[in-house]
Amino acid sequence: MPTITGLRFEHYHEPNTLGVQETQPRLSWRFRDVPANFQQVGYELEILRRSFSFKALSKSSYRVDSSSSRLVPWPDPQPLQSRQKVTARVRAWDTTGQATAWSETASLETGLLSRSDWQCDRIAAPWGPGTQTADPEQLYRKEFSTSATTAQARLYITAQGVYEAEINGQRVGDHFLPPGWTAYDARLQYQTYDVTELLSSGENCIGVRLAEGWFSGRIGFEGGHRNIWGLHTALLAQLEIVYEDGQVERLVTDGSWLVTKGPIQKAEIYDGERYDARLEIGKWSSVGCNDGDWEPVLRMDPLPDIVDLTAGYGEPVRRVEVINAVKKLITPSGKVVLDFGQNMVGYVRLKNIKGPRGHRITLSHAEVLEKDELCTRPLRICQAADEYTLKGGQKGEVYEPRFTFHGFRYAQIDGWSSDIDLDSSAEAVVCHTDMKPSGSFSCSDSLLNQLYQNVQWGMRGNFLSVPTDCPQRDERLGWSGDLALFAPTANLIFDCFGMLRNWLIDVGHDQKVLDGVPAMVTPNATLPDPIWCRRKPCAIWHDVTILAPWALYQETGDKNILFQQYNSMTTWMKTLPRNKTGATHLWDTSIFQLGDWLDPAAPPDAPWKGLTDAKMVSNAFLIHSLDLISRIATILDKPEDAKMYSSDAVLTRDQFQAEYVTPNGRIASDSQAAYTLAIYFDLLTPAQRTRAGSRLMELVRKNNFHIGTGFAGTPFLCEALLRTGHVQVAYAMLTERTCPSWLYPVTMGATTVWERWDSMLPDGSINPGEMTSFNHYAFGAIARFLYERVAGLESIEAGWRRCRVRPAIGGDITSAGAEHETPCGRVRCSWETEEVKGVEERIAIRVVVPYGVVCEVVVPDGDEERTEVVGVGEWEFQGGFRRNYKWPVKPLPPKS
Repeated sequence: MPTITGLRFEHYHEPNTLGVQETQPRLSWRFRDVPANFQQVGYELEILRRSFSFKALSKSSYRVDSSSSRLVPWPDPQPLQSRQKVTARVRAWDTTGQATAWSETASLETGLLSRSDWQCDRIAAPWGPGTQTADPEQLYRKEFSTSATTAQARLYITAQGVYEAEINGQRVGDHFLPPGWTAYDARLQYQTYDVTELLSSGENCIGVRLAEGWFSGRIGFEGGHRNIWGLHTALLAQLEIVYEDGQVERLVTDGSWLVTKGPIQKAEIYDGERYDARLEIGKWSSVGCNDGDWEPVLRMDPLPDIVDLTAGYGEPVRRVEVINAVKKLITPSGKVVLDFGQNMVGYVRLKNIKGPRGHRITLSHAEVLEKDELCTRPLRICQAADEYTLKGGQKGEVYEPRFTFHGFRYAQIDGWSSDIDLDSSAEAVVCHTDMKPSGSFSCSDSLLNQLYQNVQWGMRGNFLSVPTDCPQRDERLGWSGDLALFAPTANLIFDCFGMLRNWLIDVGHDQKVLDGVPAMVTPNATLPDPIWCRRKPCAIWHDVTILAPWALYQETGDKNILFQQYNSMTTWMKTLPRNKTGATHLWDTSIFQLGDWLDPAAPPDAPWKGLTDAKMVSNAFLIHSLDLISRIATILDKPEDAKMYSSDAVLTRDQFQAEYVTPNGRIASDSQAAYTLAIYFDLLTPAQRTRAGSRLMELVRKNNFHIGTGFAGTPFLCEALLRTGHVQVAYAMLTERTCPSWLYPVTMGATTVWERWDSMLPDGSINPGEMTSFNHYAFGAIARFLYERVAGLESIEAGWRRCRVRPAIGGDITSAGAEHETPCGRVRCSWETEEVKGVEERIAIRVVVPYGVVCEVVVPDGDEERTEVVGVGEWEFQGGFRRNYKWPVKPLPPKS
């Protein structure tokens, strides 16, 4: 019998199952060492419940006749309550009635599920809300006594701002910048920490550092705004202690807490942190602190009822990796610059700092050098600098920022006066949302391998609490269009379901605030600015309401994400303005559109002025969104909606044809993006499709295989070529090394994906445009092509219940492989070719399939192909094709 493994609740990964927002969590499990004839026909769940005070303990078993092992319903009609811990295990039966062994257990503990569970006050520093400059951090403290032996203790805590907690001088948890960034006017996340081991018998002290973060610090364009969501930071904390006799005691934030200013004099997301070690307060979070000018806190009004106190659904941001400098540079002006070899997001930690009291060290950050000096111009109004003032003494000091982050590869260090070797005294700490890696790719082309690594690093840097557009300049905002286009690729690289589900809830909220029009950025930091707060509908950016949930459903097969976001989708479809002066189904032509944003032909100062008619781009995405929402309505058993949207899609397609396409398949905008979108979104008749594919191929060849698309067309460009039978042209474009191309940045030393195709010019100078980032994931959507076509691994049924291995063989690539962590387990494929007598090539394809997945393996066989359908196990297939062809030699049909 097989072994059951990987039992888990919902989409949570350990250790993120403490204090969750669930009352009836679904369960999933996987199988290992599965015999070929095994088939689950039933399962038994054993559920152990325990209350917070240990007073109630129950065990229940539930046997269910079902072949399902993914997101099976919570078996108990009684929903979970606040603070309740459940432990589960499962076993399964096959068709012969034999049972597997019990799985290992999985545990989950709920948080505070009701506002009435919160008994604490909201407290703040008394020195005044509404500061117009960066405010120093606040230190909060409270001493307390435990009256008996502690069996369990939980700290429930959140802040309007960002915080770090300590108990008896020891840090609580490992989160970075909690509680994270949400639409604070609607949702404030809290965290739950197990602090049992931090408490002592008798006297104790809890301390909390608090800084402005996104809540009231400066955020936004052209100087941004302060106090967007509130005039001042505030703290809510509730420590709940269970003693061995079952008694519960609570310590809550109230008027008895004390507060003072801490050594962090400035803590800004954009501008960095200024830390004065001379102002440190010894033992501030320990019992008996006698230093500092402590004041009673200000008790504020309760948090408004419209703000949901929630645990959220995404993983926390953590410090996930440490990188050492690869080179120390002395610039022409004599500055000391460390090169960490990788463009990343996080901060620099300094160790063994020695020097006189009051001496200052400054760390300045940038992604690139220009003329061998630190290049900070692309940061715009963003200092991105940390400053440390020494307290002095013989002992080496250590400094690392707590409440800021930077996007950088290079760090300039001014004022280093120690005789300690700088190379061993500085390290970069990488920070991002702690997502679990879900895939890998490699091939025989080293530059494509580096491109994939660049895409991966770009995603890591920009998935920090919310999916941002860039992590370094005065922006770092949750742009909806970037995510709308990148979401299918993101799912292949990391398990980002929880984070994106969490973000989409805020997308829906911001949409309500703007009367049905989604925000361009979520959380909507542009609200105070009538210029940047665009309330007019915009294609692609606002289509995120449909495109992102659909991508998450395709990856997981979880209908709940579609249920959660369905109102947001339909509201967008109702709000989207249609043409009032002619056809009634296409976009209103009076609406300004961003179109194929950052088309390489667009001027540096006008990235929307690309070659492709922006209205045509908008209407192509409108039809795509209508197709998807019709399918979504069918999945959610809403037949009337499905029929309405399907009919709308048909009529809009007809009007698109009449407006933009000739009978022979030429398109009004004779551009790469126009043909790409028409092909990929299936907007053409079969005959038109053939001609459009040929014209796209001609345009690419005419452009010397350079990319001619921006945000809208790039994710689908190579795929459109391949689907219309031009695999070699697709590979020529994929492997082109001169600008604009995917590999041009790689040849220039890039370690992340750039915002512009020419963010750095061939002579090493930086693009003069104001909007120039070197870490922008949008163009990294090509990684999906690497998975699905170069390696050949693609999902063809939601949740990877069915997948296909069908490599497209082109260029000089002789081998490739990919792995992906599906809901059922890891699927793997690899292939390699071998030349035979200079006339024929043989190909060997290897596949590993987990239980619960059916895989179609498409093997080239001369000018034809054969399909092998396999289930769980390891498989190998042989095939061949003529040397003067690359396979597939025939066009592929449109994706369903």
